[in-house]
Amino acid sequence: MMGFIDAAISRSRTTLMMMSMVVLCGLLARAALPIANDPYIVLPYFLIGIVHEGISPEDGERLLIQPVEVELRKVEGIKEVSAVASEGYVSLGVEFEPEVDLNAALLDTREAVDRAKSEIPATAEEPFVEELNVDDFPLLQINLLSEGASERQMYEATLLLRDAIETVPSVLSADMRGTREEVLEVLIDPEALEAYRVSSEALADTLRRNNRLIPAGSLETGGGRFAVKVPSVVENAADVMNLPVRVNGDTVVTLSDVAEIRRSFKDRTSYARFNGQKAMYIEVKKRPDANVIKTSDAVLEIVEEMAQQLPASIRVQPSLITSEFAEVQVTELQGNIMTALALVMVIVVAAMGFRSGLIVGLGIPVSLLFSVIIIYLLGYTFNFMVMFGMLLGLGMLIDGAIVVTEYADRRMSEGADHRAAYAEAVKRMFWPVTASTATTLAAFLPLMFWPGIPGQFMSYLPVTVFTVLSGSLLYALLFGPVLGTIFGRPTIHATASAAKLNELEHGDPTRLNGFTGAYARAMSNVCAQPAVTLGAIAVLLISIFWAYGQYGKGTIFFNDTDPQFLTVSVSGRGNFSAQEVDKLVRSVEQRVVGVPGIRSMNTQTLLPGSSGGGPDAVADRIGVMFIELTPESDRSASGFDIIRNIRERTVDIPGLRVEVQPLEQGPSIGKPIQLELRSRYRELLKPVMAEIRAYLDTLPELIDIDDTQALPSIEWLMEVDRAQAALYGADVTTSGIALQLVTSGVKVAEYRPSGADDAVDIRARYPLEYRGIKAMESIRVSTDRGLVPLSNFVSVKPAQGVDTLRRINGFPTERIRAQVVEGVIPDNVVAELKVWLDGQDFDQRVDIEFRGANEEQAESIAFVSVAFLLSLLLMFVLLVTQFNSFYQSMLILLAVIMSTAGVLVGLLVTESPFSAILTGIGIVSLAGIVVNNNIVLIDTFNYVRQRHPELPINSIIVRATAQRLRPVMLTTATTVFGLLPLALSMSVDLINRNINAGGQMAVFWGPLSQAIVFGLSFAAILTLVATPALLALPSYIRDKWHGWRRPNRVQIVTG
Repeated sequence: MMGFIDAAISRSRTTLMMMSMVVLCGLLARAALPIANDPYIVLPYFLIGIVHEGISPEDGERLLIQPVEVELRKVEGIKEVSAVASEGYVSLGVEFEPEVDLNAALLDTREAVDRAKSEIPATAEEPFVEELNVDDFPLLQINLLSEGASERQMYEATLLLRDAIETVPSVLSADMRGTREEVLEVLIDPEALEAYRVSSEALADTLRRNNRLIPAGSLETGGGRFAVKVPSVVENAADVMNLPVRVNGDTVVTLSDVAEIRRSFKDRTSYARFNGQKAMYIEVKKRPDANVIKTSDAVLEIVEEMAQQLPASIRVQPSLITSEFAEVQVTELQGNIMTALALVMVIVVAAMGFRSGLIVGLGIPVSLLFSVIIIYLLGYTFNFMVMFGMLLGLGMLIDGAIVVTEYADRRMSEGADHRAAYAEAVKRMFWPVTASTATTLAAFLPLMFWPGIPGQFMSYLPVTVFTVLSGSLLYALLFGPVLGTIFGRPTIHATASAAKLNELEHGDPTRLNGFTGAYARAMSNVCAQPAVTLGAIAVLLISIFWAYGQYGKGTIFFNDTDPQFLTVSVSGRGNFSAQEVDKLVRSVEQRVVGVPGIRSMNTQTLLPGSSGGGPDAVADRIGVMFIELTPESDRSASGFDIIRNIRERTVDIPGLRVEVQPLEQGPSIGKPIQLELRSRYRELLKPVMAEIRAYLDTLPELIDIDDTQALPSIEWLMEVDRAQAALYGADVTTSGIALQLVTSGVKVAEYRPSGADDAVDIRARYPLEYRGIKAMESIRVSTDRGLVPLSNFVSVKPAQGVDTLRRINGFPTERIRAQVVEGVIPDNVVAELKVWLDGQDFDQRVDIEFRGANEEQAESIAFVSVAFLLSLLLMFVLLVTQFNSFYQSMLILLAVIMSTAGVLVGLLVTESPFSAILTGIGIVSLAGIVVNNNIVLIDTFNYVRQRHPELPINSIIVRATAQRLRPVMLTTATTVFGLLPLALSMSVDLINRNINAGGQMAVFWGPLSQAIVFGLSFAAILTLVATPALLALPSYIRDKWHGWRRPNRVQIVTG
């Protein structure tokens, strides 16, 4: 089996060509890899939406939601169905289990909706089913600002620009915002209707009947076959104006006689602004596999070209260009990788010399480029998770090369030929290096199967480390030794150095001077009293675990990083009009826009109750501001300082609640405190929610508290006396059409004019002066008895209504959410709330549970715990296979306990909380890293014992540990120093000569880096002491046992 290295060395040119191919393919793959901000995540969520104009939330729940829920219960693999009913619209969010095939799930969901359509009112619009994408954050935003242009000019310019942007192949969608839907408005003159005795119902029916596509067929004659066409579809406004609505003898009354027809926009429900100026804008989203930078450049090039064709009164301003942020992030991480590479190379060259250090160091680019090839073949993007995986693997990937090269150097110093030395080094260290790499991979392997959204997000990390370490194993056992036979030469050692190496290999290491000799003498004492040493280590470890239990700072799901983007939500309660909402939101906007550090701000107003769509929607939200901060390097204040500044400026606005939230880095979980209340009886939820909300308001640790309780609103009920209406020859339909004419209008048909974005509604309504509450009472309808006031059989009454109703899995549901004050650990607040809830006497029919971060955190900790145990089991199987000894395998795995204790020491020293994801991954990763030192130590112990069976066991232990001291310290130092800058919350970019303390990237990866640095350092030190003691312990116990039995035998014999 070991003959491969001899063949590789004898065919060194072929081997070097293979390595060159790896390097070349890696460079090509790196150039082809699409760059992205975040990993692409496939969400197991689907959104079902049904529009029904004018339907109330209560009717929407009963007539639209419940039929769909019944059919969805028949679909396998569904985890949760959440539903929201609001005015005129209902939505259902369907979440599937992570292991379900999403293509099949989408098909099943659509089939369920199709089955439910037979139970849904025919007046509802066609239901739609959409896949939800976590990458809904726009690639960039194109703002069109009016400098005297009309709304029509703005709309047409936005439409033109949108169509041009969508021609870019890598653009998924370009969605217009701040625009109103087009409508062909038929403004009916009620006095003309009365004069011509035309009923509103007949008018609407005329418009419907004269806008149809009629398939007239074809006509066959002896001379051929001809198609027959009936041009009856409305193509422009003139077609509508000439429609006949009444015939009286020879007189034809057309629509133009009783109405004014114009192409306009629907009534405004929201306003949009950019940096305080009225605007329309386009949100551009890329395809999942698209390159962020290239796509952004292509869009900006088209925008610059098209801007020349727009009117001078329209200014185009791009914003939220995420490619800039992605480029900075990629550049910074690449700079940190080069910094880590430089640190590692300095250590390796200083310890091993220039030639050997260069042979080891070349393993870094080769292994990283090998990893890039695999990542490209897997279809991944080059995102910050992949890059950190490379940074994490950078310190570990040369461990095997160090061990092999260090052994070859030692053999060459003894006079061996360089070819024979490297061949022997591979054969001697093949199994230790393979076993150590395999155990590291075994630790990362379970993390690749992490379920759910956090698992998809973090899975890029173990996959990248897996590919990097696979490449490093190939280099350490093949490419590196072949390079060593070409460039490595026996060095001329001084007599003292040669004597030292000879003493270390064949003599007594305790006679050496320097650190190695001192260590060997210390190990002699440790081996003489292993029980005392192990007892002291056990006390130390127990003390660390106890101290963390007493003084630990708690647990978080994800650590907070300095944000680059913020959202400001404005909430206010009341039946506000769109103009009133705009005025209120503008008052907040004026205070926010002057905050230093803000680069751009997009504002959009919302009508109360219109922000629904999911169980977390807030009913009283009336405005949203999306803020982009200036680049981190160009501002002195941190993102959190800016958040505090905004809160201070907006805290005293009466009647409004302003919340400021950073855009989350990593899996989105919303506010850290989320309570869900669920019951079969909706009326039970309100009092329980009120009591919990009142208690939360008293807690100083919480801010930005909101809930999803339906807000009371005023609505007008039109009660039709059906019997009285029948006396006049009228009915509910007649009344409804008459009322619609004084509100939003009657949709009578659709048409698609040239240049329109979509089909345009044709709506009939009264002019503005004839609309309103008073008009409802004075309106008259045409009946068999002539024109009759609607008030004869319709009464108008104000009533209390609700804006939204929510359900989860068929149960009425409400949520309460809260943000914590800066510096407060959410997990501690949750524990306090659980104690308070347990002491309350709430109705047993109301279920209360924590969702959001607490739920995700519990699931993540549960998985990491299982992954940790599986990793240990896999490593144990590999170790038993390698050493064929249960004791030695257990001894090696004891290093995992030491590394975990080291992580806890780091958390105590830095006063940091335990991150459920990042610190958890750090502990699991360490399980595979720290055992490598023990593997090398015990393999050397077994080798020396086999070669020198005549030596006492303690002498064998001391010689083996002294021989492996340098490679153990070197491999530990390379991993630690590679991650040390990030562990210190510092981003050191060697390429661009930039040092950033406390930046976003450094803070994000801080917990994982700190866990590995503290855990590995602590475990390495204890391993160098505990492993010799554990190896000496069996012999020590046997000697003690025999020593105890011998006096007893003498006493028995003499007795």
